[in-house]
Amino acid sequence: MDIIIIAVSLVITLIAQAAISGNYKKYSSINLKKEQSGAEIAREILDKNGLNNIYVVETRGVLSDHYDPRRKVIRLSNNIYSGKTIAAAAVAAHEVGHALQDKAGYGFFKIRAAIVPIVNLASYLGYITLALFAASQIRSLFVVSAVLLGSTLVFHLVTLPVEFDATRRAKSELAKGFLNSSEQEGARKMLGSAAFTYVAGMITNILQFLRVFARRR
Repeated sequence: MDIIIIAVSLVITLIAQAAISGNYKKYSSINLKKEQSGAEIAREILDKNGLNNIYVVETRGVLSDHYDPRRKVIRLSNNIYSGKTIAAAAVAAHEVGHALQDKAGYGFFKIRAAIVPIVNLASYLGYITLALFAASQIRSLFVVSAVLLGSTLVFHLVTLPVEFDATRRAKSELAKGFLNSSEQEGARKMLGSAAFTYVAGMITNILQFLRVFARRR
């Protein structure tokens, strides 16, 4: 059972990574007709939606882009911040989508932001108690570990609607004169492959959770 679960998880992860990497590489090489950078697109969408208080800054890494709701900052990786490509536009607009969720008080976004520190701690403690159970075989430790690790499933379930909604908002904004029809199609594929990574993450998390129970049995 362990080998099957590990193999399936690995295949799903590799497929998701191949999809996002392939689309990122492809659409990072196609320049926009309007020659706007990801940072410029993000700034313009924010301003049009009355979010002048949110800053757009450059950060290191590849696809390390994210929105920080506490500091009200959108951080874009180097190629997205300065890139004038379909990939840059898609990723930048997606992160702005999270800022729009924040402004609208989108329920799942608020829930995810609230549970992130709790889930991180629960996951850490979950693996510790699982190790203690393996050493002691005390049943109560296994139950505690299962509950703690199960919190990560809740996080993934909440994350999916947050990411899908941010993608929907990004597509809507990009269609407002930023991209032509062919560029919009490329952005949809880019955003679709990014969304699939979250689906893959949830599936692999569920499989790993089942693996823990299979070992217990």
